[in-house]
Amino acid sequence: MARKQFDLIVFDWDGTLMDSTSTIVKCIQASARDLGLPIPHDAAAAQVIGLALPLAMQAVMPDVDPKFHPRMVERYRYHYTSRDHELSLFPGVQEMLQDLSQQAYFLAVATGKSRVGLNRAMNAVKLLSMFDATRCADETFSKPHPAMLLELTRELGQDIRRTVMIGDTSHDLLMASNAGAAGIAVQYGAHPVEQLDACTPLYSASTVAQLHDWLNEHA
Repeated sequence: MARKQFDLIVFDWDGTLMDSTSTIVKCIQASARDLGLPIPHDAAAAQVIGLALPLAMQAVMPDVDPKFHPRMVERYRYHYTSRDHELSLFPGVQEMLQDLSQQAYFLAVATGKSRVGLNRAMNAVKLLSMFDATRCADETFSKPHPAMLLELTRELGQDIRRTVMIGDTSHDLLMASNAGAAGIAVQYGAHPVEQLDACTPLYSASTVAQLHDWLNEHA
């Protein structure tokens, strides 16, 4: 049976599949605290989630001496690694992914995480075998550059026009737009709803269950 719109569904990881936004924010703040730097407030730290880690630290601390940015990355990795065992998928994610996989969609991940970080997270929640392909920020250009999506479609032999990117940040939605793919927003992650709406997503889901229902009905 012909698909309605999409053959390839690409997910962001943090804040979309994994409930990690508040932990990332706290780890960014702890990194600044370690180095005696001004501590970014929650909204500023959440804004940079989804970017490659070096870019995220530059973006969240633009006014500090650039020599501190690599040290921020180092301290962030220390704090995050010490806490990532506490993280879990959002309720309903496992069931949604299993359902989509059984319907023979191609499934992929495009994330600002490093390869080591993504593999560790996927292994912890037993999803390593769920996805047909993945792209990480230390392997190619950071969001919102279209490279991750273009590389995924090439690897899997898919059409970018029949590809949808699902994410919780404007970085995800702008990447989709830049690549020529569709974008779907989820409202329960890092960026506020009005910022997501400004990117004119095809759909905006307030819960995983709502996203799952929409995909079953329209994807």
